[in-house]
Amino acid sequence: MTHAQELGRFAEDIAADYLISLNWLIIGRNLRNEYGELDIAALDKISRPEELVIIEVRCRTIGMIQSPLDSIGPKKLRTLINSAREFVNSSGWPGFWRIDVIGVTLRDKDSRDNWQLEHIRDITEGMNIIS
Repeated sequence: MTHAQELGRFAEDIAADYLISLNWLIIGRNLRNEYGELDIAALDKISRPEELVIIEVRCRTIGMIQSPLDSIGPKKLRTLINSAREFVNSSGWPGFWRIDVIGVTLRDKDSRDNWQLEHIRDITEGMNIIS
């Protein structure tokens, strides 16, 4: 496993622990379909009605040019939307769903003890999405 893959796995673990602390139910991780891979799928059990949430996890270290949240460009967003739609359709989920982003920033590239988490809900809210 490369250093980048290890950091990605570390950030996904932090994100999953965070979601569990919110009383969300993780229903899948690293879910692949013909459009791409989804980092985490979870049920936001606090929302009423309950929502299926696809979570993209981004990890960066301090000093990188882009923050984790700014690293999602148009191509990645299109892939996320298409992958999420495919997952929702194939799972038969009948309710509301959205895409969230969790960014994990490591303050020291050589240590995993000092990090910051940012959670952005519904990154496509209000967009007229055409895939």
